[in-house]
Amino acid sequence: MDARTLAATVLARVWEDGAYASVALDAELTRHPNLDRRDAALATELMYGVLRTAGHLERSIAKHATGDRYRKKPLVRAHLLMAAYSIQFLERVPPFAAVSEAVSAVKRAAGAQVAGFANAVLRKVAGEAEKRGRGGLEAAIAASPPGWLRAALEEALGSEDEARAFLLAAPFPPANLCVRAGRSRDEVIERLRLALSTRDGEASSRVEIAAGRESPRCIVVRGAGDPEELPGVGLDFHIQEEGAQLLALAVGARPGERILDACAGRGGKTRLLAEEVAPDGAVDAADRHPQKLARIVSPTVRDRFPIDWTVGVGGLERRYERVLVDAPCTGTGTLRRRPEIAERLGAGDPERMAVVQLAIASRAASLLAPGGRLVYAVCSVLRPECEGVVEALAAQGLEPCPFDSEVGARLAERGTSFRLTPQHHGTDGYFVASLRRA
Repeated sequence: MDARTLAATVLARVWEDGAYASVALDAELTRHPNLDRRDAALATELMYGVLRTAGHLERSIAKHATGDRYRKKPLVRAHLLMAAYSIQFLERVPPFAAVSEAVSAVKRAAGAQVAGFANAVLRKVAGEAEKRGRGGLEAAIAASPPGWLRAALEEALGSEDEARAFLLAAPFPPANLCVRAGRSRDEVIERLRLALSTRDGEASSRVEIAAGRESPRCIVVRGAGDPEELPGVGLDFHIQEEGAQLLALAVGARPGERILDACAGRGGKTRLLAEEVAPDGAVDAADRHPQKLARIVSPTVRDRFPIDWTVGVGGLERRYERVLVDAPCTGTGTLRRRPEIAERLGAGDPERMAVVQLAIASRAASLLAPGGRLVYAVCSVLRPECEGVVEALAAQGLEPCPFDSEVGARLAERGTSFRLTPQHHGTDGYFVASLRRA
């Protein structure tokens, strides 16, 4: 399989089946282990490039097409957009080659008539690019999300420049490791460097290992391959994005406390919280999906509760000093890694999700002991899911209060909430707020 065929297969799965692009790409690359490294890199660039600039590419095609019926054929759409991307932004790919390969692929996928349409449209796109000159990738990325989303990002982040920087964040963040409690981060870094230099020989010169920017437990690794294959995984550290580490650390868990992770998922933050309250504290994990709870492997988690918080508290009667609500959301904070989200969301989705988030946070907060603290978080940066939910919780009697954790207080600058963004913190985008029950 060549690079363009592989990338087109992934794009078709994203558009037709709703697959996550990164997961689908990894699956295809795994299925084709003999694919040349350069072809794998090209497939990756084409796939992410098309998803990040889809709005711009569709507009460039629409100038010369009589309709958009091609969008109903995912493979045809993929080859058209990949060719348009190559023509406009890839200096190393001659335009005639990009057109020829796309037309051949479209002919195989949909027949000669559709291939003729592709040939005519792409030749005109190539002619425009020749007159204008190649380049302008950053402008295309910034202009590709739908208008409502660009406006919402500007409102949430404070300016057009900040929204642009958010959208332009590098799509391939490095692997993040979370050092286990009781381990020295510096010592773990040195052990990793030594182990990788011994294991990989000359390849180790391409590996970068450094302390994370914001989390005191984070190690950043570039160029070392699959992080799950790193020496020491599960013993010295586990794989966890730095922003997710910061959410858990912002809770301020202390030894001996009782804590509820209300939306635990697969338990990455649950595990970190359990380490913080050990040896005498207790962490309970709850989630709507029992299959996710079943994958939590930490022996220090006390109990697991399958609960749909939008319906009730599932009969749970315990009281907790602290509750973490990392609520389901639009996921706009992960756009750098999941650019397909921009196309899937609608203008009403942030408000729709805010209703769900408020229901979850309200019911989880009802389990707080008097004076207990709730940390509310979402991997979104849009105001309805962030300040909007906090304001609604405050109207219900939860008081916004400064974080009593070092990490939270620092990031919030002694305030009651903070945003994480890739351009300022190197993490995915998050909103985190601290509230207290009277």
